Amino acid sequence: MISKDKKIVIVGAGAIGGTLGAWLTPQNENVYMLDRGEVAERIRESGITVFAEGRREHAETIPVKTITDISEIPNVDIIILAVKNYSLDQVATHVRNQVEGEPIIVALQNGVENQEILPKYFKNIIYGVVGYNAWLEEPATIGYQSKGPYILGTLHPELTTELAEVEAIFKRGVETIVTDHFQDAAYSKMIINLTNSFTTLVGHKYREITDFLIFKKILTNLLYEGVQIVKATGYKECKIGDMPSWFTITSIVKLPQFVTNGAFRKNLAKMVLSSMGQDIIQRQGTESELDSLNGYFIKLADQAGLAVPYNRAIYQLCKEQFSKTPFKPLTEREVWERIRLEMEK
Repeated sequence: MISKDKKIVIVGAGAIGGTLGAWLTPQNENVYMLDRGEVAERIRESGITVFAEGRREHAETIPVKTITDISEIPNVDIIILAVKNYSLDQVATHVRNQVEGEPIIVALQNGVENQEILPKYFKNIIYGVVGYNAWLEEPATIGYQSKGPYILGTLHPELTTELAEVEAIFKRGVETIVTDHFQDAAYSKMIINLTNSFTTLVGHKYREITDFLIFKKILTNLLYEGVQIVKATGYKECKIGDMPSWFTITSIVKLPQFVTNGAFRKNLAKMVLSSMGQDIIQRQGTESELDSLNGYFIKLADQAGLAVPYNRAIYQLCKEQFSKTPFKPLTEREVWERIRLEMEK
């Protein structure tokens, strides 16, 4: 039986860190959210409010302990890093300088860049794939599509005890799965993440989609190319929550449009603002996970000798457009013209 008095610090009170904090706090005595500024102040005053999609009127507000520096909590047992890849090195450096010993580190980033960064600072690392979508309505108020799952694993078999400890703590508050094939899970999730760039580029959820068929063609081919890249790299499919299977992705690309349009429209209506969209559109920033997700997959495609024109064109367009301030979304047809040019090369 895992003790409920383990000291747990969640670094980053965004959509993922915030929901996790709200779900773990009622079942664990010492959960602390680490953030600063308005977010920390809001949590300190009012707690974290979470609600399932379409059920805003049934939102729950959970009082959560907050800190502004990890040095405030001596002898931390578990540190959950819920920050983006582009902040990870800086955050890891600060945590390492402030924390003594070797706490368990739980890494919840998209992609696999964290597997290069974190071992420079820590020994006991558990990696997690986030199998649900969540979004910030405002600081400390978060919507989510489903309550999990988290898929946990480690790259080091000697950490099975630590993995079981984290699993037990997570399972008290949210659906959690442990896998012996974590890389399959990480790469399978990255395929889904490839679409974040495109939906951000066209301002999905901020402007009306003006050409449904082109939108569908681009998004589904991004995914299909992603499946081919992962297969060529040697990883296998791992089912993640309600996210589409490789068979579904392939079927949508291969079957006639009229067969799949209805189902795609329903799924499109369910799509929420992606984490990349939150970075570029909602927060009007210029930093995103574009390179650690789309850029990384293009490198894999180059190594495998795959053309992947959809992913190449989207990546280049995002590099160009995301650096502009203010960011202005493109239309689906403008994006398609760039893809068409890439195909002609």
